Amino acid sequence: MVREAAWVARCVGRGDWAPLANDDLEELATRMSVRTYEPGTQLFAQGQSPDGVFIVRDGRVELVWRGPMRRRLIVQILHPGDVEGDIGIILSMPPPYYARALDVVDALVITPADLDGLLATRPQVSRRWLSSVAARLVHAQRRILQLQDRDVQGKVALLLLDEERDGAVELPQESLAALLAVRRQTVNSVLREFERAGLVRISYRLVRIEDRLGLEGVAGRRSTDAPAA
Repeated sequence: MVREAAWVARCVGRGDWAPLANDDLEELATRMSVRTYEPGTQLFAQGQSPDGVFIVRDGRVELVWRGPMRRRLIVQILHPGDVEGDIGIILSMPPPYYARALDVVDALVITPADLDGLLATRPQVSRRWLSSVAARLVHAQRRILQLQDRDVQGKVALLLLDEERDGAVELPQESLAALLAVRRQTVNSVLREFERAGLVRISYRLVRIEDRLGLEGVAGRRSTDAPAA
C-alpha cells in the first residue's frame, strides 16, 4: 500500500510544491482501502455525500446529472489517476450528480474521517491536496470557457482530444452527446464529416483518431488551452 500511496501522491498535486516524506506516505497508505465496482454500479447517488474520496486505479467512471424529464448530462469521465469526492467532503456539500462505473473499476478509497485526519495532521499532504483541488477547478473552468468559444465542430473535436486514450475514444455517441449537452444526431453528423475528411474512423462505441493535427486544427486548440498540470 505504500507503493499505492506514492502513486496517489503523484495524482494529487504538484510534488515540487509539497514533496511528501516517507512517514507521510506511510500514513497515507494506512488510511486507504481498495474497492472494486462492476460495470453499471453506482459509487454514490446524485445529491448524496460520497462515503469516501475515490482515486480511480483502473477503469472509467462517469459523473452524471439527471435532470427533469429524465434529461441526462455527463459532467465528466474519470480515468485512472483521477480523483473524485474530496471537494464535496471538504465543503460538506453533496455533489449534484451521481458516479457510475463504465468498466470494472478498481478504486483506492479514503474515508471522510481519514481525509480529515490527514489534512489536519499532515501539513505537506494538506498543501499537496490543496494544489490538486485548485488545479482541477482551474481545468474545469478552462474547459467550460473553451467549449463556449467554439462551434459544434470545434466542441466535438476538443472533446475527442480530451477523452482520447491510446489514439481512440471508447465511448458511444450517446455519451459524447451527453458530455456536450447536444443531440446524438448532431454528434453523429459531425463525426461523419470528420470521417470523410480523414480525421477519424468510426466503429461501434469507438472513435479512432487518424489525424491528430487536423483534429487540433478543427478544435482551434492553442498552447494556452493545454490542461493544467
